[in-house]
Amino acid sequence: AQGRNKVIARTVKVALLSVALFATPAHAKETVIWWDFLSGGDGVRMKQLITDFNKAHADAIEIQATTLEWGVPFYTKVQTSAKVGEGPDLMTYHLSRLPVSVANGTLTEITADDLASVGLSQNDYAPANVEAAKVDGKQYAVPFDMHPIVLYYNKDLLAKAGLLGADGLPAGLNGIENFSAALKKIQAGGTKWGMANFTANGDFQTRTIYSLLGQQDGVVLKDGQVLPGNSLGKLTKALAVVGNWVKDGYVPAQTDYPAALALFTSGSAAFHINGVWEVPTMTDLAKQGKLGFEWGAIELPVFFDHPSTYADSHSFAIPNNVGKPATPEKHKAVMETIAWMNKNSLFWATAGHIPAYKPVTDSAEFKAMQPNATYSVLTKNVVFDARSPLAGVASPVQEAAGNDFTSAVNGEEDPAAAAAKFRDDLSAL
Repeated sequence: AQGRNKVIARTVKVALLSVALFATPAHAKETVIWWDFLSGGDGVRMKQLITDFNKAHADAIEIQATTLEWGVPFYTKVQTSAKVGEGPDLMTYHLSRLPVSVANGTLTEITADDLASVGLSQNDYAPANVEAAKVDGKQYAVPFDMHPIVLYYNKDLLAKAGLLGADGLPAGLNGIENFSAALKKIQAGGTKWGMANFTANGDFQTRTIYSLLGQQDGVVLKDGQVLPGNSLGKLTKALAVVGNWVKDGYVPAQTDYPAALALFTSGSAAFHINGVWEVPTMTDLAKQGKLGFEWGAIELPVFFDHPSTYADSHSFAIPNNVGKPATPEKHKAVMETIAWMNKNSLFWATAGHIPAYKPVTDSAEFKAMQPNATYSVLTKNVVFDARSPLAGVASPVQEAAGNDFTSAVNGEEDPAAAAAKFRDDLSAL
């Protein structure tokens, strides 16, 4: 009987252990459904980061990524999908799109506790980036980078014209008259164009004009007003500067993106205003021996009162999936994904971007990365899009600029008339 009792006791213990094992919930691997709009060099680098993340989190989290069409198609799909609870768990987002997206209920707030749970805080980012990530004081995205426009330059042509300083960087370019004189001097030396810009691309004119407007402390939209105070006159001055480059023969008229980029990379223009995202293009051409000259990139010169350069930021945002809120486990996995991407963003900087996460930009590795480290000083002087549902990527502001700025830049309309038309077009909205 005693032996039988021992057998029964062992059987009961095994049974209880089996019940306990089955009753304990397993820590299932979390899947993060990810949407982005990244193509070209950005797309290649993000795919590599996702691959690296998945390897590092093989037993815990897996990103399942989909790349969608940039611009209006992406943001329209996000909005419509979130409204029916079918959006992703995490997505890339332009900070300039936050005001309209918050207004239509597309995004979920990211709190200080959310950040702290993965070792992040607002102090890890530049103040301008933090403010751009907020709407009405609440944060709706975590910045990943800052991608401004910069001035690319042909170092060989500038050396020939005596426009390089002792540090090897361009010198004597600040001021409208000084910059024009530099363009004229370069052309006098035999170069066809002083600078190649996108004079046929109105959306890109927004970036350049915003920079020149910001250098005068002018604003496009504020407190429900279009070009408040004396901003209309400041916009007129900004348009006149860019228009005079074309009028004086320093910049070709009606030149689109591929043509302007080709003029610079072929050595037919000494300067080129473009986004930092073309750094990989320059780097790759140089490595392949197809560039034919030394190049660099710097913050835009000061044409008016102080430095100011237009920038936007790629960020990470969480959709408000109506009727399907994320579980605590899913939310934690999403936040861990955001934190890992930020902490490993040095690789993202090879796309030309300035990482938003300060521990990366403060690192010795980033400070040795050129030309990023040279133009990263502009993070203290950036101007973002107006905080309005009318502004941002693929917005009514960009559409109006495309219609109104292009005509002024190409000499088809007086700058004052174009500025007034821009004001009236936006005021009608």
